[in-house]
Amino acid sequence: MTLGNAELYRLKSDARRGLLENDLILQRFFERHGAQLNEEDGKVLTQLLALDDNDLMDLLIGRKDSVATLEKEMESGSFKTVLQKLREK
Repeated sequence: MTLGNAELYRLKSDARRGLLENDLILQRFFERHGAQLNEEDGKVLTQLLALDDNDLMDLLIGRKDSVATLEKEMESGSFKTVLQKLREK
């Protein structure tokens, strides 16, 4: 089941970050995949958007493959899928 308009709007609002680079990556992600996001994807994005800007940037550009606060969650297939989509050029 895909996310509703309200949930998608909330995620897009939460995606406005302090680092322009994060904003650009997240904006591109929502343009490409926003209409197909499901509830599990929404949970993953909520967890990612709760990170501080530098940790999020490290994950988005592949400088790090995990962060301490999300190590367990990052083992799930849905987390890996969302992160891979975020990293698409």
